Amino acid sequence: MAVRLRMRIIAGEKEVEAIALVNSGYEADTPQLLIPVKLAKELGYWPPPEDSIEAIFDTAGGPLKVWIVKGGANVKVVCRDAESSAVKVDIVVSQLADEPLISDKLAGELKLVVEDFAEGLWRFRWEEPGKLRRSEEPYTTH
Repeated sequence: MAVRLRMRIIAGEKEVEAIALVNSGYEADTPQLLIPVKLAKELGYWPPPEDSIEAIFDTAGGPLKVWIVKGGANVKVVCRDAESSAVKVDIVVSQLADEPLISDKLAGELKLVVEDFAEGLWRFRWEEPGKLRRSEEPYTTH
């Protein structure tokens, strides 16, 4: 299992909820949310806007071409009984991604604490250590 969270993504007038994977191996200098093309279309970021930055990310699977929209959205984690503060993120669009990925920097800004990756257990930093939340089911692009 992994840790997946329900996120509310607000880009201009568009608001979408999606399940995103916490990826501690996704190191970034800024809070970033990497999203698949299907979600980028819903948010109005596909085809890539003219002000997006084309870049190549080095990944475990090799080079990955992406488009970065600086400050492209505000995101928050939403649960039944709590939600995080909103965080301004760079939206990173990947043609190869099959689900949204939360970068290490974004996980920190959202105040997330992963208690057990194998069991999919997590909590917000302000919650008691015994308050464990369960991972959401994976996002699907189908």
